[in-house]
Amino acid sequence: MSENKFEPNGVLIVNKPAGITSHDVVGKIRKLYGTRKVGHTGTLDPLATGVLVVLLGRAAKAAEYLVADTKTYRARLTLGITTDTEDITGKILTESGEIPSAEAVVGACEKFIGKIQQIPPMYSALKVDGKKLYDLAREGIEVERKARDIEIFRLECTNTDKANEYDLLVKCSSGTYIRTLCADIGATLGCGGVMSALHRVQAGGFEIENSHTLEELEALEMSERNNLLAPTESLFEELSAVKLPAFYEKLCRSGCEIYQNKIKTSFEVGTRVRLHTQSGEFFALGEVREYENGTAIKAIKTFSL
Repeated sequence: MSENKFEPNGVLIVNKPAGITSHDVVGKIRKLYGTRKVGHTGTLDPLATGVLVVLLGRAAKAAEYLVADTKTYRARLTLGITTDTEDITGKILTESGEIPSAEAVVGACEKFIGKIQQIPPMYSALKVDGKKLYDLAREGIEVERKARDIEIFRLECTNTDKANEYDLLVKCSSGTYIRTLCADIGATLGCGGVMSALHRVQAGGFEIENSHTLEELEALEMSERNNLLAPTESLFEELSAVKLPAFYEKLCRSGCEIYQNKIKTSFEVGTRVRLHTQSGEFFALGEVREYENGTAIKAIKTFSL
Protein backbone atom coordinates (compact mmCIF):
# COMPACT_ATOMS: atom_id res chain seq x y z
CA MET A 1 0.00 0.00 0.00
CA SER A 2 1.45 3.36 -0.99
CA GLU A 3 2.09 6.20 1.44
CA ASN A 4 -0.80 8.37 0.23
CA LYS A 5 -3.46 5.74 0.74
CA PHE A 6 -5.33 5.24 3.99
CA GLU A 7 -3.67 2.63 6.16
CA PRO A 8 -5.98 1.15 8.80
CA ASN A 9 -4.71 1.45 12.35
CA GLY A 10 -6.41 0.23 15.47
CA VAL A 11 -7.99 -2.65 17.31
CA LEU A 12 -10.68 -4.95 15.95
CA ILE A 13 -12.53 -7.45 18.13
CA VAL A 14 -13.43 -10.52 16.10
CA ASN A 15 -15.83 -13.24 17.20
CA LYS A 16 -13.76 -16.17 15.95
CA PRO A 17 -15.77 -19.11 14.59
CA ALA A 18 -14.93 -22.75 15.26
CA GLY A 19 -12.97 -24.76 12.71
CA ILE A 20 -10.32 -22.23 11.75
CA THR A 21 -7.11 -21.04 13.37
CA SER A 22 -6.37 -17.58 14.72
CA HIS A 23 -3.87 -17.23 11.87
CA ASP A 24 -6.69 -17.94 9.40
CA VAL A 25 -8.62 -15.04 10.91
CA VAL A 26 -5.60 -12.77 10.44
CA GLY A 27 -5.45 -13.81 6.78
CA LYS A 28 -9.09 -12.91 6.24
CA ILE A 29 -8.70 -9.54 7.98
CA ARG A 30 -5.68 -8.73 5.80
CA LYS A 31 -7.83 -9.20 2.70
CA LEU A 32 -10.81 -7.29 4.08
CA TYR A 33 -8.72 -4.27 5.12
CA GLY A 34 -6.16 -4.40 2.32
CA THR A 35 -3.08 -4.45 4.55
CA ARG A 36 -0.39 -6.93 5.56
CA LYS A 37 0.11 -5.24 8.94
CA VAL A 38 -2.22 -7.42 10.98
CA GLY A 39 -1.54 -9.39 14.14
CA HIS A 40 -3.48 -10.79 17.06
CA THR A 41 -3.17 -11.50 20.76
CA GLY A 42 -4.27 -14.54 22.74
CA THR A 43 -4.34 -17.43 20.25
CA LEU A 44 -7.52 -19.53 20.13
CA ASP A 45 -7.42 -23.18 19.03
CA PRO A 46 -9.51 -24.18 15.99
CA LEU A 47 -12.09 -25.75 18.36
CA ALA A 48 -12.50 -22.49 20.27
CA THR A 49 -14.74 -19.53 19.48
CA GLY A 50 -15.14 -16.00 20.77
CA VAL A 51 -13.08 -12.88 21.44
CA LEU A 52 -9.94 -12.58 19.33
CA VAL A 53 -8.19 -9.22 19.62
CA VAL A 54 -6.87 -8.31 16.16
CA LEU A 55 -4.35 -5.49 15.74
CA LEU A 56 -4.03 -3.52 12.50
CA GLY A 57 -1.36 -1.13 11.27
CA ARG A 58 0.78 0.47 13.96
CA ALA A 59 -1.36 -1.19 16.65
CA ALA A 60 0.23 -4.52 15.69
CA LYS A 61 3.38 -3.32 17.45
CA ALA A 62 1.54 -3.56 20.77
CA ALA A 63 1.20 -7.36 20.80
CA GLU A 64 4.32 -8.02 22.88
CA TYR A 65 3.09 -5.70 25.64
CA LEU A 66 -0.31 -7.33 26.15
CA VAL A 67 0.70 -10.59 27.83
CA ALA A 68 -0.75 -9.77 31.24
CA ASP A 69 -4.41 -9.44 30.28
CA THR A 70 -7.01 -11.47 32.14
CA LYS A 71 -9.43 -13.58 30.13
CA THR A 72 -12.87 -15.08 30.73
CA TYR A 73 -14.12 -18.29 29.14
CA ARG A 74 -17.18 -20.50 29.01
CA ALA A 75 -16.04 -24.08 28.58
CA ARG A 76 -17.59 -27.54 28.46
CA LEU A 77 -15.93 -30.21 30.62
CA THR A 78 -16.56 -33.81 29.60
CA LEU A 79 -15.62 -36.37 32.23
CA GLY A 80 -14.71 -40.04 31.79
CA ILE A 81 -12.24 -39.60 28.95
CA THR A 82 -8.64 -38.46 28.39
CA THR A 83 -6.99 -37.60 25.07
CA ASP A 84 -3.50 -36.73 23.91
CA THR A 85 -4.55 -33.11 23.19
CA GLU A 86 -6.59 -32.68 26.41
CA ASP A 87 -9.62 -31.74 24.31
CA ILE A 88 -12.33 -33.70 22.50
CA THR A 89 -10.51 -33.57 19.14
CA GLY A 90 -7.57 -35.69 20.28
CA LYS A 91 -6.79 -39.38 20.27
CA ILE A 92 -8.57 -41.18 23.11
CA LEU A 93 -6.15 -42.52 25.71
CA THR A 94 -8.47 -43.72 28.49
CA GLU A 95 -12.19 -44.08 29.15
CA SER A 96 -14.11 -44.51 32.40
CA GLY A 97 -17.76 -45.04 33.19
CA GLU A 98 -17.33 -44.16 36.86
CA ILE A 99 -18.47 -40.55 36.94
CA PRO A 100 -18.35 -38.75 40.32
CA SER A 101 -21.34 -36.95 41.82
CA ALA A 102 -22.09 -33.32 41.01
CA GLU A 103 -21.03 -32.34 44.53
CA ALA A 104 -17.65 -34.01 44.01
CA VAL A 105 -17.13 -32.26 40.69
CA VAL A 106 -17.98 -28.83 42.13
CA GLY A 107 -15.69 -29.52 45.07
CA ALA A 108 -12.81 -30.50 42.77
CA CYS A 109 -13.23 -27.31 40.75
CA GLU A 110 -13.08 -25.16 43.87
CA LYS A 111 -9.59 -26.51 44.59
CA PHE A 112 -8.28 -24.83 41.46
CA ILE A 113 -9.34 -21.29 42.42
CA GLY A 114 -6.42 -19.03 43.29
CA LYS A 115 -2.73 -19.06 42.42
CA ILE A 116 -1.74 -22.47 41.09
CA GLN A 117 0.83 -24.06 38.82
CA GLN A 118 0.00 -25.58 35.45
CA ILE A 119 2.09 -27.68 33.10
CA PRO A 120 1.53 -26.50 29.49
CA PRO A 121 0.20 -29.20 27.15
CA MET A 122 2.35 -30.79 24.47
CA TYR A 123 -0.17 -29.65 21.87
CA SER A 124 0.59 -25.94 22.27
CA ALA A 125 2.51 -23.24 20.40
CA LEU A 126 5.15 -22.90 23.11
CA LYS A 127 8.67 -23.44 21.85
CA VAL A 128 11.43 -25.69 23.18
CA ASP A 129 14.84 -25.22 21.57
CA GLY A 130 13.20 -23.22 18.80
CA LYS A 131 10.61 -25.85 17.92
CA LYS A 132 6.90 -25.60 18.71
CA LEU A 133 5.60 -28.21 21.12
CA TYR A 134 2.74 -29.28 18.86
CA ASP A 135 5.19 -30.03 16.07
CA LEU A 136 7.12 -32.29 18.42
CA ALA A 137 3.88 -33.89 19.62
CA ARG A 138 2.86 -34.71 16.05
CA GLU A 139 6.19 -36.50 15.64
CA GLY A 140 5.40 -38.57 18.72
CA ILE A 141 7.99 -36.75 20.81
CA GLU A 142 7.16 -35.65 24.35
CA VAL A 143 9.49 -33.32 26.22
CA GLU A 144 9.52 -32.19 29.82
CA ARG A 145 7.70 -28.91 30.39
CA LYS A 146 8.15 -26.67 33.40
CA ALA A 147 5.10 -25.82 35.47
CA ARG A 148 4.05 -22.18 35.18
CA ASP A 149 2.41 -19.90 37.71
CA ILE A 150 -1.15 -18.95 36.75
CA GLU A 151 -4.16 -17.65 38.62
CA ILE A 152 -7.80 -18.69 38.47
CA PHE A 153 -9.81 -15.73 39.75
CA ARG A 154 -13.21 -17.33 39.27
CA LEU A 155 -14.36 -20.87 38.48
CA GLU A 156 -18.06 -21.69 38.43
CA CYS A 157 -19.20 -25.21 37.63
CA THR A 158 -22.75 -26.01 36.51
CA ASN A 159 -24.09 -29.48 35.68
CA THR A 160 -25.87 -30.09 32.37
CA ASP A 161 -28.47 -32.65 31.36
CA LYS A 162 -25.66 -35.19 30.92
CA ALA A 163 -24.09 -36.73 34.03
CA ASN A 164 -20.57 -36.48 32.63
CA GLU A 165 -20.77 -32.95 31.23
CA TYR A 166 -20.38 -29.65 33.06
CA ASP A 167 -20.32 -26.02 32.00
CA LEU A 168 -17.46 -23.96 33.40
CA LEU A 169 -17.16 -20.20 33.69
CA VAL A 170 -13.47 -19.38 34.13
CA LYS A 171 -11.82 -16.01 34.71
CA CYS A 172 -8.06 -16.48 34.66
CA SER A 173 -4.67 -14.93 34.10
CA SER A 174 -3.08 -14.88 30.67
CA GLY A 175 -1.19 -18.06 29.84
CA THR A 176 -3.84 -20.36 31.32
CA TYR A 177 -4.74 -23.41 29.22
CA ILE A 178 -8.41 -24.22 29.75
CA ARG A 179 -8.05 -27.71 28.26
CA THR A 180 -5.26 -28.43 30.72
CA LEU A 181 -7.51 -27.13 33.51
CA CYS A 182 -10.22 -29.56 32.36
CA ALA A 183 -7.70 -32.41 32.21
CA ASP A 184 -6.41 -31.56 35.69
CA ILE A 185 -9.93 -31.47 37.13
CA GLY A 186 -10.60 -34.88 35.57
CA ALA A 187 -7.35 -36.23 37.01
CA THR A 188 -8.27 -34.93 40.47
CA LEU A 189 -11.60 -36.74 40.24
CA GLY A 190 -9.88 -39.93 39.07
CA CYS A 191 -12.06 -40.41 35.99
CA GLY A 192 -10.25 -38.22 33.51
CA GLY A 193 -11.61 -35.21 31.67
CA VAL A 194 -11.30 -33.18 28.49
CA MET A 195 -12.43 -29.83 27.18
CA SER A 196 -15.19 -30.39 24.64
CA ALA A 197 -16.06 -26.74 23.87
CA LEU A 198 -14.56 -23.32 24.52
CA HIS A 199 -15.92 -19.82 24.04
CA ARG A 200 -13.89 -16.76 25.11
CA VAL A 201 -16.22 -14.01 26.29
CA GLN A 202 -13.63 -11.46 27.46
CA ALA A 203 -9.98 -10.65 26.88
CA GLY A 204 -8.40 -7.68 28.62
CA GLY A 205 -10.94 -4.87 28.41
CA PHE A 206 -12.74 -6.31 25.37
CA GLU A 207 -16.09 -8.11 25.61
CA ILE A 208 -17.84 -10.54 23.28
CA GLU A 209 -20.75 -8.06 23.00
CA ASN A 210 -18.45 -5.69 21.11
CA SER A 211 -17.07 -8.30 18.70
CA HIS A 212 -17.85 -8.81 15.03
CA THR A 213 -18.16 -12.00 13.01
CA LEU A 214 -16.27 -12.44 9.77
CA GLU A 215 -19.60 -12.56 7.93
CA GLU A 216 -20.57 -9.18 9.38
CA LEU A 217 -17.26 -7.66 8.33
CA GLU A 218 -17.51 -9.06 4.81
CA ALA A 219 -20.94 -7.46 4.36
CA LEU A 220 -19.67 -3.96 5.19
CA GLU A 221 -18.21 -1.26 2.98
CA MET A 222 -14.56 -0.38 3.65
CA SER A 223 -15.47 2.91 5.35
CA GLU A 224 -17.83 1.04 7.68
CA ARG A 225 -15.13 -1.49 8.55
CA ASN A 226 -12.68 1.30 9.32
CA ASN A 227 -15.22 2.87 11.68
CA LEU A 228 -15.18 -0.34 13.75
CA LEU A 229 -11.51 0.05 14.66
CA ALA A 230 -10.91 1.10 18.25
CA PRO A 231 -7.90 3.37 18.85
CA THR A 232 -4.60 1.71 19.78
CA GLU A 233 -4.75 3.50 23.12
CA SER A 234 -7.72 1.31 24.11
CA LEU A 235 -5.24 -1.54 24.61
CA PHE A 236 -3.69 0.37 27.53
CA GLU A 237 -6.70 2.03 29.16
CA GLU A 238 -5.79 0.63 32.59
CA LEU A 239 -2.50 2.58 32.56
CA SER A 240 -2.09 6.12 33.85
CA ALA A 241 -1.79 8.85 31.23
CA VAL A 242 1.11 11.34 31.22
CA LYS A 243 0.76 14.50 29.13
CA LEU A 244 4.13 15.86 27.99
CA PRO A 245 4.80 19.49 27.09
CA ALA A 246 6.03 19.89 23.49
CA PHE A 247 9.70 20.19 24.53
CA TYR A 248 9.68 16.94 26.49
CA GLU A 249 7.58 15.18 23.86
CA LYS A 250 10.26 15.95 21.26
CA LEU A 251 12.97 14.62 23.58
CA CYS A 252 10.92 11.52 24.31
CA ARG A 253 10.36 10.79 20.62
CA SER A 254 14.14 11.13 20.12
CA GLY A 255 14.76 8.33 22.59
CA CYS A 256 15.65 10.43 25.60
CA GLU A 257 14.49 9.61 29.10
CA ILE A 258 12.25 12.20 30.79
CA TYR A 259 13.10 12.63 34.45
CA GLN A 260 10.06 12.55 36.69
CA ASN A 261 11.15 15.54 38.77
CA LYS A 262 11.05 17.63 35.56
CA ILE A 263 7.43 16.79 34.76
CA LYS A 264 6.24 16.39 38.39
CA THR A 265 5.30 12.69 38.31
CA SER A 266 6.27 10.07 40.90
CA PHE A 267 5.51 6.62 39.49
CA GLU A 268 7.37 3.62 40.85
CA VAL A 269 10.15 2.00 38.84
CA GLY A 270 8.70 -0.53 36.40
CA THR A 271 5.38 1.28 36.02
CA ARG A 272 4.11 1.60 32.47
CA VAL A 273 2.21 4.69 31.36
CA ARG A 274 0.44 6.10 28.33
CA LEU A 275 2.34 9.04 26.87
CA HIS A 276 0.30 11.90 25.40
CA THR A 277 1.14 15.05 23.53
CA GLN A 278 0.33 18.42 25.07
CA SER A 279 -2.95 18.39 23.13
CA GLY A 280 -3.89 14.98 24.53
CA GLU A 281 -3.01 12.67 21.63
CA PHE A 282 -1.65 9.25 22.62
CA PHE A 283 1.68 8.57 20.91
CA ALA A 284 3.69 6.04 22.92
CA LEU A 285 3.89 3.48 25.69
CA GLY A 286 6.37 4.50 28.37
CA GLU A 287 8.08 2.80 31.31
CA VAL A 288 9.64 4.22 34.45
CA ARG A 289 13.27 3.26 34.89
CA GLU A 290 16.05 3.99 37.35
CA TYR A 291 18.94 6.16 36.15
CA GLU A 292 22.01 7.63 37.81
CA ASN A 293 20.27 10.96 38.33
CA GLY A 294 16.92 9.51 39.44
CA THR A 295 13.85 7.87 37.96
CA ALA A 296 12.69 8.77 34.47
CA ILE A 297 10.07 7.77 31.92
CA LYS A 298 11.33 6.35 28.65
CA ALA A 299 9.22 5.52 25.58
CA ILE A 300 9.43 1.78 24.92
CA LYS A 301 7.11 1.70 21.90
CA THR A 302 5.96 4.60 19.75
CA PHE A 303 2.65 4.32 17.90
CA SER A 304 2.30 7.63 16.05
CA LEU A 305 4.76 9.68 14.05
